Amino acid sequence: MHPNPTFRAETRERHIEFARDRAFGVLAVSTSDAPLLSHVPFLLNEDASSADLHLVRSNPIVRALKQPQPAKIAVLGPDGYISPDWYEVDDQVPTWNYVAVHLTGVLEMRPTDDLRNLLDRQAADFENRLLPKPPWLASKMTPDALDRMMRMIVPCRLMISDIDGTWKLNQNKPDEARHRAADHVHSAGLGSEVARLASLMRKA
Repeated sequence: MHPNPTFRAETRERHIEFARDRAFGVLAVSTSDAPLLSHVPFLLNEDASSADLHLVRSNPIVRALKQPQPAKIAVLGPDGYISPDWYEVDDQVPTWNYVAVHLTGVLEMRPTDDLRNLLDRQAADFENRLLPKPPWLASKMTPDALDRMMRMIVPCRLMISDIDGTWKLNQNKPDEARHRAADHVHSAGLGSEVARLASLMRKA
């Protein structure tokens, strides 16, 4: 996370709202060799004290979970390169704007009996975002096919102890300079979801 407090002034509530809406991140678990990473969808519970997810049984993280492990989920938002020319202010340098929220805690395996409920809840959350499309339901699968798929994955839960985030949106620049940069990000930006990034910059 960027250490500048200017970029870390958002509330815990906004971090949670962002992570809940995004519902996808990079799970990191430390080992004696190198961190293990996995890209996972997740579900935050109501008070954001835990995040439920599932992993493929062959994932090295699963093998590391013989006992609960410290872990983090990095939830990434829009990001983009900022050219110094866009500010129209002297003596500026290039930078990269981004939004990221980190969920830190302890990752544990859950009982296999929890898996079907987790899958149903995850599917319902994402399918409801596609309304008026009729939601997909696990009951559309034949029981044998569903059982075979479920044997390949395991349910996990991150017990969250800390939530922090960085919203690096040129808040350290004059409003006019930031808005000019946002216009360029929107029209010719280099990065991911640049239109959304530009909108966040204008509101920063």
